[in-house]
Amino acid sequence: MTGATESTPARVVAVVPVVNAANALTALRLVLVPVFAASVIVSGMTHAGWRMAACLIFAVASATDLVDGWIARRFGLVTSVGKVADPIADKALTGAALVLLSWYDQLPWWVTALILVRELGITGLRFWVIRHGVIAASRGGKVKTALQILAIAWYLWPMPAALAAVGPWIMAAAVLVTVATGFDYIAQALRLRRPR
Repeated sequence: MTGATESTPARVVAVVPVVNAANALTALRLVLVPVFAASVIVSGMTHAGWRMAACLIFAVASATDLVDGWIARRFGLVTSVGKVADPIADKALTGAALVLLSWYDQLPWWVTALILVRELGITGLRFWVIRHGVIAASRGGKVKTALQILAIAWYLWPMPAALAAVGPWIMAAAVLVTVATGFDYIAQALRLRRPR
C-alpha cells in the first residue's frame, strides 16, 4: 500500500472560440443593416428594383438570425459575445426597417414606436432578471418575429395594389402578437424576481 488516494478527474470545460460560424453570421447581419438601409433610402420606396434589392437583403439578414441560433446550439458554439450581439443585431435590423417604412409614410409612426418600445423594454427586462434566471424566447415570441419579418418584407416588395392591401393586416397581426407576448414576458420577469 503506497498511501496514494484516488482523485476525481478534473472537469474539463470546453472553451468556445469567439470567432466561430454562429458569431460570423451575427456579424454579417450587423454589416447588412446599413446596406439594407442604404438600399431603402436609394429606392425612396418608389423605385421597384431597389425596393426588391432592399427586401432581398432584409430577407437574407433575417435568415441569418435563424441559422446562427441553430448553429450555436447544434455545435455548442454559444458565447457571451453571441448572447449580446445577436439581440443587438436583431433590434438594429428590425428597428431600421420600421423607422424607414414610417419615414417613407408606408407605416404609421405609432406602430413603429409601439414595436420598438416593446422590443427595447423586453431586452431591458431580460437584463433586470438575469441574476435570477433567463427569460427564454417563447413560441409566441417566435411567431411574433416571423410575423414582423413577413410584414416588413411585404411592405418592402413592390406589390400590386390588391396584394399590397394585405400588408397592413399582416402588420396588425404582428402588433397584436407583439403586445401579447410583451405582457407574457413581463409576467415571467415578475415571477423570476418574486422573493422565494
